[in-house]
Amino acid sequence: MSDAFYGPFDREYLRNESNPERKQDYRSVFHQDRDRLMFTSSFRRLQAKTQVFQAGEYDFYRTRLTHSLEVSRIADSIAVWLSVANPDAQLDRHLLEGICLAHDIGHPPFGHAGERVLNHLMEPYGGFEGNAQTLRILTRTIYSKPESRGGMSPSRALLDGVLKYKRLYRDRGNATHHFIYDDQIEVLKFCFGDSDFAAQLGDIGVNAFRSLECQVMDMADDVAYSCFDIVDGYNARFLTPERLQNWRDSNKGKLDDQQEKHLAELVSMMMESKLESRMNRIIGELIQSASLTSWENFMSARTRRYAYKIVIEPLAESRINLHKMLCRDLVFGSSELQQMEFKGGRILSQLGQMLLQNYLEPAAQLAVLVPNDVHRGVVSSETPAQRARLLCDYISGMTDAYALRSYKRLLDPDYGSISELI
Repeated sequence: MSDAFYGPFDREYLRNESNPERKQDYRSVFHQDRDRLMFTSSFRRLQAKTQVFQAGEYDFYRTRLTHSLEVSRIADSIAVWLSVANPDAQLDRHLLEGICLAHDIGHPPFGHAGERVLNHLMEPYGGFEGNAQTLRILTRTIYSKPESRGGMSPSRALLDGVLKYKRLYRDRGNATHHFIYDDQIEVLKFCFGDSDFAAQLGDIGVNAFRSLECQVMDMADDVAYSCFDIVDGYNARFLTPERLQNWRDSNKGKLDDQQEKHLAELVSMMMESKLESRMNRIIGELIQSASLTSWENFMSARTRRYAYKIVIEPLAESRINLHKMLCRDLVFGSSELQQMEFKGGRILSQLGQMLLQNYLEPAAQLAVLVPNDVHRGVVSSETPAQRARLLCDYISGMTDAYALRSYKRLLDPDYGSISELI
């Protein structure tokens, strides 16, 4: 059972000045983690954040919330499948669910366009990255107050499972993403139990060093968005049999034999109006393409979470890569989505610039441009970097609709009234 797979090292939870001790009850530590995460406004706000298409535009497109739920279910099936051939690798289902539900909780409004904008605005103050923000939410902002920022006191296994990237911002080189914030080195030390991880990992391949739960989550994420983005793209009429055939003709020589076959199958599914039902079967096949291999490293003797690596069959990787290429070229690369991304990024950029200017370069009279509790926390911060980070927390936590309303309220002369609730 999963209890034999995890030890005290895995179950230990993060303590800080706001969370010196965690109360135990009838639930396991991992069960508590999942519940503490799920019943929060940070998680609920994912229902109104863009996945591919703008949240709320139609009722059948996926949002960050439905995507996270689907990732958690796919990950659960991967774990069950892997345990069939590897009875000793019994992943805790509550832990894995919590990791998957949390994996996108740090993403800002307007998808990756919003992430790029916030990273640019925060460049002088430590950058912005969705995965790093997820860690910050778990360890600092969930259940916090302006005077007490201790997060939810997550377990080591949960934090490590969410921790896709381990390169610090200061070590990013020319990379514009896939880093964590410099002050999150303390999270790294906690996850690795104060092991000399820097010496062990070095700079090369540091982001590829992941626990088994993190690997399962990442595979489930890959399967979910590569398959379901195809379905949403088809429902939105960005992907049609004609467009796929034209795309195939313009990419001759770039596709292998299996990708040619998979592409023909997609065209057939669309023509028969059976794409969604058959895509569910494809997901099942992709799940069963995974297997485990033993892995020895500096952590494997300390925790079994680092004793295995996931291996995916080449044919499955070929299909996933085909789906990604189709979505990149025909959906994400379309003028319609590019225009929406541009507009969302512009809205967030102007909103962020205005808030940073007001609070970091105050005039004689500082305006209260954010909710009162956020305002108090920002003005009581000691350094510009701390102020900027709290403003970034506020902006990145917005839903698409709330970001748009905030933009209109502050910048549109014809919008809003004194009676409008903030």
